[in-house]
Amino acid sequence: MSNHQLYCPFRRKWVAATPEEQVRQTFLHGLVEHYGYPQSLIAVETQIAVGAGVTKRCDAVVYARSLQPLMLIEFKAGQVAITGQVLDQAAVYNTTVHAPYLILSNGKQTVVAHIDDERKITFLNYIPAWNQLLP
Repeated sequence: MSNHQLYCPFRRKWVAATPEEQVRQTFLHGLVEHYGYPQSLIAVETQIAVGAGVTKRCDAVVYARSLQPLMLIEFKAGQVAITGQVLDQAAVYNTTVHAPYLILSNGKQTVVAHIDDERKITFLNYIPAWNQLLP
């Protein structure tokens, strides 16, 4: 872990510049700058309940203007592979969040999945722009 810090505009504070945090900040900056996501609708380190008395933190959740969750994002450091285990972790978190999109990224590899109303998962080969998320 580096003792360097970077500013997180989503949390409005300085945080440790860990490899995972650097991936998170780069990815979220891209969502805002290149895909049109409103920064104000992206929550970082969102606490969720995943069982009786068990809480976890989602790396990021993107909300609709109605504050319904649209996308759950799980980040890993660059040297951590995006595996089925990472997908399972995000899926467990999403049993509480109920977002129709999951994104997993280590900065080198990004996996995007859409979950429909019947809980069928479709993997996408692109990151949806903000204006593609809503009907």
